[in-house]
Amino acid sequence: MNISDMVVQASDKCHEIISSVSKIIVGKDDELQFVLMSLIADGHLLLEDVPGVAKTLTAQCFAQALGLGFKRIQFVPDLLPGDITGSTIYDTKHADFKFKPGPVFANLILADEVNRGTPKTQSALLEAMQERQVTVEGQSYVLDPPFLVIATQNPLEFEGTYPLPEAQIDRFIARLRLGYPSPEAEREILSRRQDRRTDRVVAEQIIEKPEFLQIQNAVEHVYVSPEIQDYMVSITTETRKDRRVQLGASPRGSLALFKLSRARALMQGRDFVVPDDVKAIAVGALAHRILLRPELWAERITGESIVEDALERVPVPAVDSSQAHAASSAE
Repeated sequence: MNISDMVVQASDKCHEIISSVSKIIVGKDDELQFVLMSLIADGHLLLEDVPGVAKTLTAQCFAQALGLGFKRIQFVPDLLPGDITGSTIYDTKHADFKFKPGPVFANLILADEVNRGTPKTQSALLEAMQERQVTVEGQSYVLDPPFLVIATQNPLEFEGTYPLPEAQIDRFIARLRLGYPSPEAEREILSRRQDRRTDRVVAEQIIEKPEFLQIQNAVEHVYVSPEIQDYMVSITTETRKDRRVQLGASPRGSLALFKLSRARALMQGRDFVVPDDVKAIAVGALAHRILLRPELWAERITGESIVEDALERVPVPAVDSSQAHAASSAE
């Protein structure tokens, strides 16, 4: 199978997955596509929004549709690091200590209301998210691929929350807000609930874990031209030059642009990236990495507006699609 056929086949599967999840999560097709882009790009995702807009349900539905091992961790102030990673217990039968894995040993982890956990507990996810392993009492345990985290977070102004440290926020490939549904979509939610006659919903499984890994592998064959790579670097560099910014997007932000753009191209059925792919995902990939100057917080300036301004200032490269396609086919 050549690269183009591999990408088209993966793209078709992605659309089937979105169709399955959208039967439950109503009126949010663009947001669902962004979630899937993050997952097939092998990235962790932060869902930040007010309670009740289906953040948790979205993660559960994707786990069901993708056929991945799923664990939910509810973050609360008294949750301990060992409750996430697991711990060593004494086995009386064999008179020896034995490691008991925690819920982090799964393919897709839902870190529910992650900012309600204490900083010490939040840090238990850092090694797992970056290194795909956990270390307990000096012994490291590798996490089976894929290992993906979808964390939900309530806005910080809500009572009883702990801000995530910048180092942990930077490990999320993107931050996404689902928002309230439209009145039409909300009425459809009520109608479907009445027809269903139960609160329980299950998304139709579309693929198995090996097929998901194949889709992730297909993303790695999507071509990104030198001009597009320069465009990505220019955008992240522009966020660092902005005088309103205390800390701009890190090189990990450039990598997020690179990976998400490839995932979007694949979902569009292309084996090469175009500037529109970069522009479509830039705000979600970079805004959460930007730290504003403290004196500007009262002026309602956000990371999103900084990225949008950077996109306006950076010239868009002219890319010949036929040349890009020929280059990708030669890879």
